[in-house]
Amino acid sequence: MRFTVLTLFPDQITDHLGKSITGKAMQNGIISVEAKDIRDHAINSYGKVDDTLYGGGTGMLMQCDPVYDSWKEICSDGNKPYTVYVSPKGNVLNQDKVIDLSKKDHLCIICGHYEGIDSRVIDEICDEEISIGDYVLTGGELAACVIIDSVSRMIEGVLPNQEAYSNESHMGGVLEAPQYTKPENWHDRKVPDVLLSGDLKKIQDYNRIMSLIETMNKRPDMFDKLEITEDDWQKILALKKSL
Repeated sequence: MRFTVLTLFPDQITDHLGKSITGKAMQNGIISVEAKDIRDHAINSYGKVDDTLYGGGTGMLMQCDPVYDSWKEICSDGNKPYTVYVSPKGNVLNQDKVIDLSKKDHLCIICGHYEGIDSRVIDEICDEEISIGDYVLTGGELAACVIIDSVSRMIEGVLPNQEAYSNESHMGGVLEAPQYTKPENWHDRKVPDVLLSGDLKKIQDYNRIMSLIETMNKRPDMFDKLEITEDDWQKILALKKSL
């Protein structure tokens, strides 16, 4: 899969994504990540890409032409990428959206800065706006890295196997069950006996119910959307009493 990021700070993208899992995926040719500097299409020799806001207001707004010309350059092969503007106004990123984006051949992510980008160019070239949460960042670069990281994990070959992500939080609308490693007893907190039993069926059932309990305790908004069977309710109540 191909990722292209239009940004004023390309090093923020490449420095972060060039490491760890995404870095290995790039080295192995499974994904490609290119960060293109919007200033390459500045309107003058001083690298100007912004101006004051019509109607007043503080700060500076990125202009249409540098963004549009940067985007047109990556469309020069005649193929339009699926284009996303990272913005606090966008739909909040979730796992369903991550999976949907992972099916695209070429994803272009546009990063705003200052007070953002002139709305006209966003309306003209973007397929959607995405937010990574209900808060405001200085620029879109961190959000772009979050999107690329999360989407890359869904692409075949990036992780060692499907199980590396299929049981994680938010897959299937629930949070992951608590996990443990050695030692068995730490600060008088013991690993649950069932996880030491070697009984795979009991372990799987325990983790499934603990996943529901974690979701109920930590993300009731997600839990309320689940359809819980009577049998699972009984298991949830019984396990909660034993904790």
